Amino acid sequence: MTPHDSPVLRVAGRPVGRYVTRPELPDRLSPRPYLHPVTTLAGTAVTELSPADHLHHLGVGVAVPDVEGHNFWGGRTYVRDQGPTELDNHGAQRHVAFQLRDPDGFVEELRWVAAGAEVLRERRTVAATELTDTAWALDFTFALTNITSGPLSIGSPATNGRPGAAYGGFFWRACKEADAPAVFTAGTEGEAEVHGTRADWLALAGRSWTLVFAGATEATRRDPWFVRTAEYPGVGSSLAHDERLPIPPGDTVVRRIVTVVADGRLGRDEAAALARKAVTQ
Repeated sequence: MTPHDSPVLRVAGRPVGRYVTRPELPDRLSPRPYLHPVTTLAGTAVTELSPADHLHHLGVGVAVPDVEGHNFWGGRTYVRDQGPTELDNHGAQRHVAFQLRDPDGFVEELRWVAAGAEVLRERRTVAATELTDTAWALDFTFALTNITSGPLSIGSPATNGRPGAAYGGFFWRACKEADAPAVFTAGTEGEAEVHGTRADWLALAGRSWTLVFAGATEATRRDPWFVRTAEYPGVGSSLAHDERLPIPPGDTVVRRIVTVVADGRLGRDEAAALARKAVTQ
């Protein structure tokens, strides 16, 4: 793998993330580009790669468990009236080219391929920006275009019959520590209260770090949050929470998440202020 394949994101000259474009992974993990490690400005890692509890969790990226029956999430597939099932239905996201590549970000084209055919074309835009001496923002936009001749739809285990499991879309696997991280929004706190809700921003606070996730478009803010803290620390934005998301031929679905990566454990007011700054700058 050449350095070109794994650009390093920098903020104020400091490396804060590595983007792996062509990972060598088994098909069962739904191979796809990902960001790992991602760190705070002080160097604390805030992502995890293929942890023992979920080998298919790959740092920060886009993962969808059901694109017209194809698994782009990795691991088992939830089958209605059957449960999690091993299926030979895994897809892969393949890096095509960088349209732009700078030290603080890139624009990338990807092909989503399954069963020997391309089902989606993605344009991914990632940018890293300094917010304060102790916080920076990762701006992550993905645009998925249906390039097939027929309609397709995105689903989740929840839309396939597993309540509370509406994962699929932008997903951030954080580091597992001895104690579960705190999670809160402007008006709620705790996994049970925050999971599945819609909120302009959501904070995940570990021992010495805080991640603040914010939907940066109206469509993104309509997607409920997927949150795990007790079993493992992870946050995602759900593309298919209550029902499948249709994408007619030639149509494009766009989502944009901005994540504040901060040193220290932030309080509610600090998190809200940084989320506003990150989205509006």
